[in-house]
Amino acid sequence: MVSTPPKPWCAEAQLRFHRAADRGTQHQGGATAPLKIQRAFARADGRCELPLLHTGGGLVGGDELNIGAELGPHSRVLLTSVAAQKVYGSVGRSRLAPQGSWSRQRLSFELQAGADLEWLPQEVVVFAGGLIEQNCRVELAEGASWLGADVVRLGRSADAETLEEGCWRSRLEVRRQGRWSVVDQLELAGETLRSPHGLAGMPVFGSLVWAAPVPVPDALLELCRADRAGLEGEMACGRLDQGLVARYRGGSTQAARWWFTRIWARIRAERGLAPPQLPRVWPFQETPLVGERSC
Repeated sequence: MVSTPPKPWCAEAQLRFHRAADRGTQHQGGATAPLKIQRAFARADGRCELPLLHTGGGLVGGDELNIGAELGPHSRVLLTSVAAQKVYGSVGRSRLAPQGSWSRQRLSFELQAGADLEWLPQEVVVFAGGLIEQNCRVELAEGASWLGADVVRLGRSADAETLEEGCWRSRLEVRRQGRWSVVDQLELAGETLRSPHGLAGMPVFGSLVWAAPVPVPDALLELCRADRAGLEGEMACGRLDQGLVARYRGGSTQAARWWFTRIWARIRAERGLAPPQLPRVWPFQETPLVGERSC
């Protein structure tokens, strides 16, 4: 049964961070419904951990989320989300737009000299017929570091649901001091879901990108690759001109999260920073970090 779609939401969160010598990184800003800024946590190393909550219960066709953050010199921030994001089916659901309507998320991050942003939201679940497009633009000054990750499940595979005529589309643009550093464009739909050069029939895709302040050593890449051991799925990790990129395809969002969390810990160690602590809003009941493994 088709129906008239509900009126779409257009929500925005704009944030500014600055480093205070005696109080670590502080934040200012606001958000419009259904986005909500949750309570920030101050980590021992001065990093500001800030969760964002989407109170709408999921995205429907036409919804837009706009999230922007400006980081002052040498500020340290972890941005995450309170829960997994759902993208509801759009194709064939409306008489007015039987071809479906896109949900969109636009991300804009500007980091001044020496700033450090970790953008680590929880996973996205795209229901059958869901259409979602994400555009992320990052501007980095000298010595700034940006780490971002996405984990997406295409169809509720626990219910034997596939993406069907839906689509997940993503574009990442990173510039450092005005010069292009990373341009990464992906689209998962149709034949790409089945092709051996795409997802090969797997329902889960993950991507992690680190735009590093300096070139990464070979030893770090080898450690990240070794951290795949014992995890379900196919994983690859390669070098950028200044940073690294990791990809996951398989059947387990947990495996993707675990591997990316271990890479996160490796990056922190490489930079001489405090080991990461899992955000309080994450639902992990496991111990994905390498040093926490139990035998």
